[in-house]
Amino acid sequence: MEYILIPIVALLASVLTFFSGFGLGTLLLPAFALFFPVDVAIALTAIVHFLNNVFKFVLVKKHIDWKIAVQFGIPALIFALLGAFLLDKITNANILIEYTLQQNVFQITLMKVIVAILLIFFALFELLPKLKNLQFPKKHLPLGGILSGFFGGLSGHQGALRSAFLTKVGLSKEAFIATGVLIACMIDISRMSVYFTNISNMKDSLQWNLLIVATLAAFVGVYFGNKLVKKITINTIQKIVAFMIIVFAIALGFGIV
Repeated sequence: MEYILIPIVALLASVLTFFSGFGLGTLLLPAFALFFPVDVAIALTAIVHFLNNVFKFVLVKKHIDWKIAVQFGIPALIFALLGAFLLDKITNANILIEYTLQQNVFQITLMKVIVAILLIFFALFELLPKLKNLQFPKKHLPLGGILSGFFGGLSGHQGALRSAFLTKVGLSKEAFIATGVLIACMIDISRMSVYFTNISNMKDSLQWNLLIVATLAAFVGVYFGNKLVKKITINTIQKIVAFMIIVFAIALGFGIV
């Protein structure tokens, strides 16, 4: 069953997240977690996520806005480390509500609520006419990187904040996708360096055949996403991002992701 469900999720999520710039890990982790222990599921998801971003980078690298990538990506990396450092200090201290639904335990934490509010705030920029045409000055890019990196390190949800910010700095649809991919690769390399020891320790329990199938399915999704990008507008991409941000923020606020 896992050889059917997981590749399907990987393919569909890869197509959708090609445009939004986030969500593959969020959608793929629960699918892996249905069949494997959480630590193994996290490792499998991280590997697929990283390889998927590398493949996307190869396809879209010529459209990268390197100046924005550096201005946004470097602060994101630095503050992701700060957020990760603080994570251990406050993880068990900021649980607001804990509830059980169909034998699953969900936790609403202060950090998740804060990130959810920030995400909905950014999504409103795409939904409210008075705010839709507003763009952030590029001098504020480091601030976007700081927010994305810090909350990414703290809660693991940097992708949505990154995409929400990059949609408002005047990038073309190709540059938005490519620049976001490069920044995601930078973050993934940082994460994988941390995960490497754990992955090495559990290498015997990883399902390598399933990992290969899921990765190939994600690659197929990237291929079709790259074909579709020529047929859509930046406005469509912004609407996709706004919709996914709202859904993601609601799920995050309720402790589901």
